[in-house]
Amino acid sequence: MHHMSDDMQACIDRCLSCYSTCLGMAMTHCLEAGGKHTEPAHFRLMLACSEMCRTAAHFMLLATPHHKHTCRECAEICEECAQDCERLGDMDECVKVCRSCAESCRRMAA
Repeated sequence: MHHMSDDMQACIDRCLSCYSTCLGMAMTHCLEAGGKHTEPAHFRLMLACSEMCRTAAHFMLLATPHHKHTCRECAEICEECAQDCERLGDMDECVKVCRSCAESCRRMAA
């Protein structure tokens, strides 16, 4: 059986955590808060970030070298999502997991 590095396993865990946090916050916090939290650009970014994190984790689990590309894109979207959530405020959990995931994905993409 293929054994993956601890770094890659940590990145998968961070991606899956970011996936569930972003999707969960979009569907509860943002939808319930309304206003600026449901503006199309922000809402799309939350869902795009969530899906990209899930995809990056999936590619690492597949043990394909293509994970470098998905991780690079994931880091970019997570950083953008973190900045936008910070801008809106009251989304600290999202900001934290996005930054952590972005950092981990940048290492995997290197």
